[in-house]
Amino acid sequence: MGGSTLTDNLTGSHHARSAPLRVGIIGTGVISGQYFASFARLPEVEVVAVADLDAERARTVAREHGARALSVDALLADDEVDLVLNLTIPAAHAEVSMAALAAGKHVYVEKPLCSTVEEGKALLRAAGENGLRLAAAPDTVLGTGIQTARALIDRGEIGTPIGASASWSSPGHERWHPAPDFYYRPGGGPLFDMGPYYLTTLVTLLGPVVRVSATSRRSDRPRAIATGPRAGESLGVEIDTHITAHVEHASGAVSTLMLSFEVWGSRQPHIEVFGTAGTVAVPDPNRFDGKVELLDDSREWRVMDDIAGYIDSGRGFGIADLARRAAAGEDHRASAELALHVVDIMASIDEAARTGAPQDLTTTAPRPDIVPLEHIGLLELVDAAHGGAA
Repeated sequence: MGGSTLTDNLTGSHHARSAPLRVGIIGTGVISGQYFASFARLPEVEVVAVADLDAERARTVAREHGARALSVDALLADDEVDLVLNLTIPAAHAEVSMAALAAGKHVYVEKPLCSTVEEGKALLRAAGENGLRLAAAPDTVLGTGIQTARALIDRGEIGTPIGASASWSSPGHERWHPAPDFYYRPGGGPLFDMGPYYLTTLVTLLGPVVRVSATSRRSDRPRAIATGPRAGESLGVEIDTHITAHVEHASGAVSTLMLSFEVWGSRQPHIEVFGTAGTVAVPDPNRFDGKVELLDDSREWRVMDDIAGYIDSGRGFGIADLARRAAAGEDHRASAELALHVVDIMASIDEAARTGAPQDLTTTAPRPDIVPLEHIGLLELVDAAHGGAA
């Protein structure tokens, strides 16, 4: 790696740790705006460069945020970039991340980590061989919503977890996305688009998965883009758009999962976890906060106070968590191992639905450490990790 800031932030002096983590973003589409909003609140994260196949879009974003617009190759070769934030389309995640690792950059990639388990294993090998940090979204599980539910489960509020029910549905992303084609091609669909949020949450709450079975289908209703310059254009559908899965955790808990682009409306909860002494209702795992409710032997639902998680967090806080944990010599929570396990779960669900045969997982991942309830002003957190005042 050409620059020294990130390495010094992780292992060096107090002065070096206070320097910004210099981030180069590849891919400046819709999601990048949410990352920029978070980085504005993180004093040790500085976006220094952006790149996109649409050079004009990159220049526009660069002007808006005081960064430099570069080509992808120039960004990867830039000594001022410590970490590459990979916001390309899912089909390009593995290629771009591998190129960044080969260039000596740490990498944080939007979900999913990659398209196949083999790609993911290759990425983990490359990161390990080069002594680089590799992390992946979703980091929504680090917010107060999922972390509070995790803390309630861990302290026994619902007894022994028996299982969970998780569901997400919509009529389809073509209703809001101006270029939704990739959602309806292999590697897209509700499973690979929304599955990472729900499966990362289930693993965070109940531990890794060992076996899945599934069924899926698609409707023949016509789909057309509803917004943007291509409004009215028809969409071809190459993947199944409604998936149900039976997910067996190593802990013995069993989860049921439904993900769909075929449902016009539903009152189903996002996630509920059932235990021998109660139930916890988990907020939307596509958000960082939300109401957590507990039902115990009182037989009344109670809204619980936040007791864990990064307060007022947003997309990109996983990068801040990476810097903090690395500075303390600890594994970052939005780990590539967890992201690879989720890819394995999704690929196994897809295969189980296609063949009708249950699938055993080939990967596993530990549950990340719980996040204490706190604000994540990164300067304060890095100081705290080294014994300074928070």
